[in-house]
Amino acid sequence: MMKNMIKKRISILLAGCMALLLGGCMYPGEQLQQSQIPYEDNVKDVEEAVDAFRQDNGNLLPIVTKEEDTDYYIKYIIDFKKIVPRYLAEIPGNAYEEGGVYQYTIVNEEDDPTVKLIDLRMAETIRSVKLQIDAQGYPALAEEIGPGVYKLDYKKMGFDEEPVVRSPYSGKDLHLVMSGKGEIYVDYTPDLYDLLAETEQDPPDNTDIRSYLVEDAMFVPAYSLPYAWDKKEKKPVYMSNQE
Repeated sequence: MMKNMIKKRISILLAGCMALLLGGCMYPGEQLQQSQIPYEDNVKDVEEAVDAFRQDNGNLLPIVTKEEDTDYYIKYIIDFKKIVPRYLAEIPGNAYEEGGVYQYTIVNEEDDPTVKLIDLRMAETIRSVKLQIDAQGYPALAEEIGPGVYKLDYKKMGFDEEPVVRSPYSGKDLHLVMSGKGEIYVDYTPDLYDLLAETEQDPPDNTDIRSYLVEDAMFVPAYSLPYAWDKKEKKPVYMSNQE
């Protein structure tokens, strides 16, 4: 009888250990999944924390200092060290600072600071293209598609297939382009066309129409060039010379 009791206790102990092991194995995958989901509640909580910080700090924003010529949509990155834990209990699990794939940024910084997301997986794809260009020593340009904006010849650059990024708006594959300054950008033309042409909107002349993408979405069109709306052709075009 004593042997049976010992065996039973060992079985229970082994079962408990197995559960802990399985739980430990499952958690990283679950954590990885959580780090890749853009939760609206996270964005709302961070925005409330930003508002509270501003009220206590003379309308200053809790942001990382960037160069003056940084593109608008990646310029006002939130510095979580300034709002956690006083204004926000913890950094969202999907934030870059916690190993997530999103960076939290601010738009409408003067009138109505609003928190949005940057999908950093785009930056990884851009980085891979830059590394290939550096290894080759020069970019292989295919054609000019706008003033100072070029498609790349990826076959000549050694790619088996063209690298693309996934649109945070439509889920479509978006192409990459190069400016005359040698910088790589995401081409949001399909998203802009779908939004403006299909809804028959008519943006004012000489207006950067990227703002239309931001209005009702959690994301900003990160790593992009300014676009204008060609009223005659009814399509988005690159706004100015990017040489």
